[in-house]
Order: sequence, then C-alpha cells, then structure tokens
Amino acid sequence: MDAIYTAVATATHGREGRAVSSDGRLDVQLALPAELGGDGRGTNPEQLFAAGYAACFASALGLVGRQAKADLADAAVTAEVGIGKEGEGFGLAVTLRVELPEGLDAATGRKLVDRAHQVCPYSNATRGNIPVELVVE
Repeated sequence: MDAIYTAVATATHGREGRAVSSDGRLDVQLALPAELGGDGRGTNPEQLFAAGYAACFASALGLVGRQAKADLADAAVTAEVGIGKEGEGFGLAVTLRVELPEGLDAATGRKLVDRAHQVCPYSNATRGNIPVELVVE
C-alpha cells in the first residue's frame, strides 16, 4: 500500500500520560478508566479508537451510499469498544451501532452497512483480529 496520508501521534507515560499529534491538533490527557482502576480524569485509548472507528465507518457508509444513490447524510455510527482479559493479556471487542435514516428500507440499509464494513479501513484492520458486531438500527 502506498499511503496517501500518514497520521503521527506520540504518547508518553502510557495510559496515565498524554497523546499529541504531530500537528498539535490532537492533544489529550490520558487516564486509566475507573473500571480498570484509574481515576478516569482523562480520555483513554479505547475512547480514541471508538471515535476513530465511528468516524471512519460513517465515511465508508457515506461512500457506499453515494455509489448506490442512497441518501445516508442523516446516518449515525456509534462505536462501542470493550477491553477485557484475554489469555495473559488484554483484548478488544467492538460493536458498531448504525442508525440509518427513516425511509430507507431495512434490506437496503443492511446491504449498505455490510458493504461499508468491507470498505472501511478500520474494519479491514480489525477483521480476523477482534470481534466486530454490526447492529443496524
């Protein structure tokens, strides 16, 4: 693959530090969530991954919608990223909740969501690595 764009970010002190993009537009304080024993006073990698995946999938959905001549401008994607013990380490699981516009028939909507899952770079990166559930609402 020849990269068209490369995002660069640096994190210091892991989950209790800070993450900054090379252009300075992203600058977040990181904190371990309370559920994992932290104080939860910052964002965490799972939230960042969820935001990125939701935005990327929404863009992929818009692309396949335009190709199919379907108006998906009012669609919304919510990504839920769970973290838990897996063997000796930790693993992730994702649920993508896709809210489609009223008036779009369910069968067409499901086909477009499935197609977006084939197009989305996050979906392609996670496929076969972590479970991803697609929920069409």
